[in-house]
Amino acid sequence: MQPPSLTSSIPGSPSGTTAARSAPEVGQHSSRGVRLRQTLVVTLAVVSGATDTIGLLALGGAFTSVMTGNMVLLGVAASSADGTLAASSGFAILAFCAGAALGARLAGSAQKGDRVWPRPVTVALAVEFLFVAAYATGWWVTGGEPTPRLALAMLLSTAVALGIQSSTVQRFGVSGMSTTYLTGTLTTVVIRLASGRGVREVWHSLEILLGLVTGAAAGAALVLLAPLFAPVLQLLALGAVIVVGATVAQKA
Repeated sequence: MQPPSLTSSIPGSPSGTTAARSAPEVGQHSSRGVRLRQTLVVTLAVVSGATDTIGLLALGGAFTSVMTGNMVLLGVAASSADGTLAASSGFAILAFCAGAALGARLAGSAQKGDRVWPRPVTVALAVEFLFVAAYATGWWVTGGEPTPRLALAMLLSTAVALGIQSSTVQRFGVSGMSTTYLTGTLTTVVIRLASGRGVREVWHSLEILLGLVTGAAAGAALVLLAPLFAPVLQLLALGAVIVVGATVAQKA
């Protein structure tokens, strides 16, 4: 008798499809390892949410990972002749693209025989950490009140960081997995729930979405209530992902 088919829903894959896990993935990656990777990816979504919020509230009014939003802001700036908004949104787009290209070079693409957390992912995230640390330094030196020019530089540093993160996560080779551009993830969740699928099937995607919202809420609270501590959340969360990825997940 043939063994039962090993299938699982892939977060963010096209609606109405169920993607089969490859035999090598099932054999190489323990359920514990996959669960740990999911937890770390959700933590990266928290970093994205906090960073986007801080950029929007305190670093020039542009996003650091939501490039669709920045394109809209760029259009608004063009029609309203708002040079400051045009600079922040336009340069953020360029910085994010540069970061995404760097992340792709550092992390590479998914390879047959990859561990659940490939070493190049940790390397790329460590480089991301440097860009976040540069922004944090500027934030603390200015007491959380950077000049417009420094705020733009800090915004671009965080946009590069999230560009790196965005392309680095693709190294896992999991269709639809993302920690930055999540509109597609949300759309897929809605489609699957509307078609009668259970919450369990989309729970991985919901965790990432909740991580983004949680990070955004925490980032906003820090900027408004304890601004000097705003970078701490990003540094601690990203640092924890790097350390756990290097010491635990990489060996799973």
